[in-house]
Amino acid sequence: MLEAAIRKYQNRAIEAAAVIEELIQLAREMRSAEGRGHDLGLSDDEVSFYDALEVNDSAVKVLGEPTLITIAHELVESIRSNVTIDWTQREAVRAKIRVAVKRILRKHGYPPDKQERATQTVLQQAELLCADWVE
Repeated sequence: MLEAAIRKYQNRAIEAAAVIEELIQLAREMRSAEGRGHDLGLSDDEVSFYDALEVNDSAVKVLGEPTLITIAHELVESIRSNVTIDWTQREAVRAKIRVAVKRILRKHGYPPDKQERATQTVLQQAELLCADWVE
């Protein structure tokens, strides 16, 4: 959203006051998102995985919020225990994490037709977050 606002300003589509207004709105949304994780009882990492799973509307309807929260907790725990320094380069480690993610999703009844997409999304999130996790 920040990049979009800056791009509009650079293209002279909006004035400086409008950019400031968009930045204020962005700050509000960020604060709201931060509070949402706290309200759900999730850490920042868990919120990332929760959001990745929540993209699928049918999963939200079928499983409900408590199950998605449980899945997010288990995903963070499982991925953290399997991540190594070079896990994004080693296919064997990636495969192990992929299997663990699929097992967790299946265990909680995540819709089978959406599992592959959810697995890919979770792995993408893990790649973004794992730099801090490696010991």
